[in-house]
Amino acid sequence: MNPRVTHIRPLKNYRLDVTFDSGERRRFDLAPYLDRGIFVRLRNRSLFNAARVVAGSVEWPGGLDLSYDTLYLEGQPIPGEEMEDTYSA
Repeated sequence: MNPRVTHIRPLKNYRLDVTFDSGERRRFDLAPYLDRGIFVRLRNRSLFNAARVVAGSVEWPGGLDLSYDTLYLEGQPIPGEEMEDTYSA
């Protein structure tokens, strides 16, 4: 079983900085999803930035969500303390 999400931080370019209960951090690129189904709605940056952790996964208003398995398996490990600026409107 993969670790669950404990913290999420929306970043520029439709990326998420995800922290898991294992202490690991991964960067998940949501851009490839923005042309698929209901994820098209996340092009709205206000909605994208409304990401929150719910039951170990990530959810947005309106029933959009990503499982912790997807975020962990497809996310890229973040080496050291590398930080990326959050999106500011």
